[in-house]
Amino acid sequence: MLHALISRFGARLGHWDVARTRFRVLPTDLDILKHMNNGVYLSIADIGRFDLLTRSGVWAIFKERGWYPVVASETISFRKSLELWQPFVVESRILGFDARAVYVEQRFTVNGEIYTQAFIRGRFLKRSGGIVTNDELLDAVGVAPSDVSVPEWLVQWGADAALPSTKAEAPSVWAE
Repeated sequence: MLHALISRFGARLGHWDVARTRFRVLPTDLDILKHMNNGVYLSIADIGRFDLLTRSGVWAIFKERGWYPVVASETISFRKSLELWQPFVVESRILGFDARAVYVEQRFTVNGEIYTQAFIRGRFLKRSGGIVTNDELLDAVGVAPSDVSVPEWLVQWGADAALPSTKAEAPSVWAE
C-alpha cells in the first residue's frame, strides 16, 4: 500500500522508460537462511510493475478502459542474495510483445549491480470479458519505439512455458 501511494506522487515516466523502484529487505522478507526468500522476489516484482504502470500513466489509461494486467508466466534467475536491511532497486521495463503477450524485464540491483533478473510474460484483460489485443494496447499507449523488442529466446520461452488454453488440451493427471 505504501508503494501505491509513492507511485502516485513519484516522478513521471514515459510509457517506454525504465522505472526504478527503491526497496529495503525487511525481516518479513527473510527465509530460514536469513536472506530474502525466493517467493518474496515475485511479490516485489509485482510492486515494481505497478510502479512502472502508475508512473508512466498507463495504469490510468487502462483503468479508464476497464483493463487490468495478469501474469501468464514468469522466470527468475538469482546471482547474489539480498540480506536483512539491505537497500536495493527494482528496475522494470517493457521489452515488447509477441502475438499474445507483453514481456517485461525486471532487475533487482544493488549500487547498479544485478543481483537477480526476472522476465514476465503478461496479458491485459477486459473487465467486460476478453483479452486486450496488441492493436488495442498500442492504440491506447502509442506505438512502441523501434528499440522495444523481445529477444527470440524469450519469445520461445513464452511459447514453451504456456499452458494449454482449454481443459480439453490439458492433461488431467500426472503421468505415472
